[in-house]
Amino acid sequence: MTNLNCRDCRDFAPIDVVKGVCHITKTTVLGDAEQCGDFSMMPKCKHCSQFTADAETVEMGVCQASTMEPKFFAFPDMVSVTCEYYEQN
Repeated sequence: MTNLNCRDCRDFAPIDVVKGVCHITKTTVLGDAEQCGDFSMMPKCKHCSQFTADAETVEMGVCQASTMEPKFFAFPDMVSVTCEYYEQN
């Protein structure tokens, strides 16, 4: 996958909106920094085949697997570790 950065790694622990701590190196890193060799992708809605983004709404999408009507709104960066419908793209 392209355009993945530290914020998309399982080993990234956010401190604030800009930076976090890498659990591997124990250092502070920028969330937008490029992924390293130890990168392990965090399951998020934006990586799921069930997620479709709404072109009309910035940073908002819909979970197509949702059984609710209307469908469940989801943010692309929403963590999906426990989602039973998660299917990686």
